[in-house]
Formats: sequence, structure tokens, C-alpha cells
Amino acid sequence: MMVSFFDQFASPSFLGIPLIAIAIALPWVLYPTPPSRWMNSRLITVQTWLINRFTNQLMMPLNVGGHKWALLLASLMVFLITINMLGLLPYTFTPTTQLSLNMGLAVPLWLATVIIGMRNQPTVALGHLLPEGTPIPLIPVLIIIETISLFIRPLALGVRLTANLTAGHLLIQLIATAVFVLLPLMPTVAILTAAVLFLLTLLEVAVAMIQAYVFVLLLSLYLQENI
Repeated sequence: MMVSFFDQFASPSFLGIPLIAIAIALPWVLYPTPPSRWMNSRLITVQTWLINRFTNQLMMPLNVGGHKWALLLASLMVFLITINMLGLLPYTFTPTTQLSLNMGLAVPLWLATVIIGMRNQPTVALGHLLPEGTPIPLIPVLIIIETISLFIRPLALGVRLTANLTAGHLLIQLIATAVFVLLPLMPTVAILTAAVLFLLTLLEVAVAMIQAYVFVLLLSLYLQENI
């Protein structure tokens, strides 16, 4: 029986119970909690250093009002990286290949940045819809274009993350299938293809981390426009 390459993106279930909730909750179980001792372990020290460096880099362009988002954005970054990395393991499911989950993360956070901008500085927030010095005949057209681009932002966030991870998983599965098919027929070609598969896997590890960083970075840029 032929199995579709897209079956790997179907949400798994056991006895009719969807297991996506376990896949989403698993990252928080894997990370160690700080002990009550004065001295932390090496793992917790490295983990704390990485999170602090990322938070400082992310919050640097923002003013003091945007620093309230530091915990949320850092937690989202760790969450996305962990889910993306766990999805590269065999016989696992990647929740971030589901557009519904990514849109569920992108839309509320984007909407929160827009609401903050409209509440704190409505003139500046609405001023983004019309660049300064625009000719009068182009004003209605530019307002429509900028409004459409504003509402496309959460869609772009969700689709970018979904498309990059889905494409990477499909490429890995296609090349792995080619290796198994070519192994009894042309062993040399199969070995070369396996080397390409190894390099692609390394690339996908980098993509999993970069896409999580880009998702959070774009949210911080949207926040910067509205505070």
C-alpha cells in the first residue's frame, strides 16, 4: 500500500484522543528546573546564559515599555526551537507544521501589538498607513495597500514557519526514500545520496532554529512600531 508523503503531517491520535497536546506540552518537561542550591549545574548555567543573551539581543531596540514582553518572547522562542528540533527525530510529530497552530500563535500576538499601538499612540499607529509626503491622488490607494499589508502580517508569520518546516521534512523523506530504493541497485549512488541526506539534516537543524528566531524577531519588530 502506498503511503502519502504528507501522512507525516497528519495529527496523530490514540484511541480517538489527539496526541498534539502531548507534543506541545513535552518541551516544558524536558527543560531542567533551577535547583534550590546556590550553585547551578553546567546545563542550567548554559541554558540561562543562552536565554539571557537572546533576551538582551531581542530587547535592545525596544524602549522600557517593550521590556514587559521579554518573558513572553523568550518563552515563545524556547518553545518553538524545542518543538522544531524534536520534530526532526524519527517517529515524532512536529506541531509547527500545522498552519492552525502557527496562526493560533501569530494572530493573537500580532493583534496584541496593534491594540497596544492604537491605545498608547493612535496617531502614530494610524500614521504608518500613510507615508509622509504622499501625493494627494495616491492617498486612498496607499491607505488600502498599507492596510492590506498590515493584516497580511500574521498570515505571513504563520505561513513562513509552516512552509519552511514542511518543505524540509518533505525533502528529508524524499531523499531517505531514494537512499533505500537505490541501496540494492546502485550502492555507490546510495552512499552519496546518504551523504546529501546527512548534510540536509544539518541544514534542517539550522532552519528549525532560525525560523523560530525569525518568528519571534518579527513579533518584536511589530511591537517596536507600536510602543
